[in-house]
Amino acid sequence: MKILVSDTKNIEPFLKNNQEEVTVISDTGKIKPCQGCFNCWIKTPGKCMLNDGYNNMGVLLSECDRMIIISQCIYGGYSPFVKNVLDRSISYLLPYFKTENGMTCHQKRYNNSVTLVVHFYGEISDAEKETARELVKTNGINMFEKTEIYFYKSIEEIRI
Repeated sequence: MKILVSDTKNIEPFLKNNQEEVTVISDTGKIKPCQGCFNCWIKTPGKCMLNDGYNNMGVLLSECDRMIIISQCIYGGYSPFVKNVLDRSISYLLPYFKTENGMTCHQKRYNNSVTLVVHFYGEISDAEKETARELVKTNGINMFEKTEIYFYKSIEEIRI
């Protein structure tokens, strides 16, 4: 299964030729920001306490093999909506740490392999591209097995 996270409301062009099952996560205006309460780790392992329709992100990640993100690149990072979805996905991980290649990161709660594919769009400087590459690489170390990153001047250029 694929997960498509998009900061645009018009996702139909991205699904046109897709033959696989895709779970779409788009901005409905109802997502609440992560409260940092860590209840998804302690009180309700794997599930966020905020009941706004985005509380199952950890479980969704455990059932997918590919997470595709379409996001405007803002100062080398994700759009606020996409950043919020990733923050709310922390229940995919355990609260315990491990050190790998000199980096401290979380242990995974689930035993699956997810590839993160990020499509950034907008007027993106070389410095912002470098920051974005480092961000996606670091996200990959902490949560994903493999990462891919692409840059586009406009959202219309993106093909998934």
